[in-house]
Amino acid sequence: MKRKNIIKVLSVSALSLGLISLQSCTDLTEPVYSSIIDDGNFPKTDDQIAAVLGPAYGGLRGMTDNWFNPSEATSDELIVPTRGGDWFDNGDWLAYSRHTWTSQHGPINGVWGFIFGNISQVNQLMVVVKSNQKAVDELRAIRAFYYFMAIDLFGNVPIVTDAASNAGTKTRAEVYAFIESELNAVIPNLNTGKVYSRMNQDVANMLLAKLYLNAGVYKGTPEWQKAYDTVNKVITSPNGYTLSANTLDNFVVQNQGSTENIWAVPYDNFKAGGMNFQMRTLHYANQRTYNLGNAPWNGFCTLAEFYNSFDSKDARIKMWLTGQQYAADGTPLLDAKNQPLAFVTDFNKDQMTDADPEFQVAGARSQKYEIQRNNPNGDQSNDLVVFRLADAILVRAEAAFRLGKTAEALTGVNMIRTRSGIAPLTTLTAADILAERGREFAWEGWRRNDMIRFGTFSNERKFMKNTDKTRELFPIPQPRIDANPLLKQNPGY
Repeated sequence: MKRKNIIKVLSVSALSLGLISLQSCTDLTEPVYSSIIDDGNFPKTDDQIAAVLGPAYGGLRGMTDNWFNPSEATSDELIVPTRGGDWFDNGDWLAYSRHTWTSQHGPINGVWGFIFGNISQVNQLMVVVKSNQKAVDELRAIRAFYYFMAIDLFGNVPIVTDAASNAGTKTRAEVYAFIESELNAVIPNLNTGKVYSRMNQDVANMLLAKLYLNAGVYKGTPEWQKAYDTVNKVITSPNGYTLSANTLDNFVVQNQGSTENIWAVPYDNFKAGGMNFQMRTLHYANQRTYNLGNAPWNGFCTLAEFYNSFDSKDARIKMWLTGQQYAADGTPLLDAKNQPLAFVTDFNKDQMTDADPEFQVAGARSQKYEIQRNNPNGDQSNDLVVFRLADAILVRAEAAFRLGKTAEALTGVNMIRTRSGIAPLTTLTAADILAERGREFAWEGWRRNDMIRFGTFSNERKFMKNTDKTRELFPIPQPRIDANPLLKQNPGY
């Protein structure tokens, strides 16, 4: 009842569509160029540049597996428990939540392949567009984003800027310097206006601010002032991003109209697959709740302690499904054992058998990305939100707090809190900032990154007893080292 491998394989034509749309993720009518030769004349116009860069953006659709899963399933806000005969998958999901993965962990090997396969594709595209510096610089910005994922997840990785098949490991500090240099070099040549789903100056500055925010982790020296100054450029951008009335408004099925989202990766339930969080989290019987064409897989959920961090008045608590579930006509649903299908927030085992009464209903489920009703496919049309204004505001607040500007930081944090209908804070601690980031960005792929920066990722918690801080980096997959002996394994593996 559960699909064992949730990584999508996209066709070349699908990769060339959708992500190059300038206005809407549902406008998938851009021309597909099957063969592009750089004769010095192509590409020139922005539409031509968008067409040739399509595959570089298309690869980002793999983020729903290769960024989201390792970033969330290793944190305190998402767990994939074994449910009877479902979701054991060689113990890979339990290894994520228990922090017991090894260099032979299959999904981690897949993450490495995702990142460096896309870096290779970007490098090859640079040869195609070498006569157009604007296109080259946009590709360099995309590559910097892939390297951001690499430095965050693996730390010490090779820097590959050409078609070389093998390269040796660079230190995390060297990779940091490379990303910083690349972004600073290309930002002046990127689009200044909004170009939906593509790299513009705001997106690149947001990425650079995220790099600076984590500088203490990545290179050992904090860069709070640089983080503050860089993200402030995004907040004050003439493109005029504004907070939506409700956090969840940014995740509706047709979310390309959000005034808050700075950068999103477009998906389409027919032509650009990969947005399938609803399949991962909903119970099989929830197919009847939303009139879905496919039965969900009953897997991903959140932990009780994290769920309980939401105030009952917090509008964001509506991202969670708990309690009795119903069909679209209001009929109470039953689970596979003909018991009431009522999700419970707390559960005692992360590896449950059919004999455990809660194995089908354990954990609150997420509907942060609006569930697309009457959808005949397993994929949805919501665009994956990567950067949004709320994040920029809290990045600035955190940087201000670290710089001793507590009053300014408090104002930023309270802007996010009051938007969701909860009382403003009168004092502020680092723990308050982390907690607010948790509630605001739950299931958006940032929790592991935040917890490491705040020093809580390796703290013991329910189902996770391994406090070894070397787990704050994933291992270089052993199959990659076997193929390239120039790679050096991370400490602890």
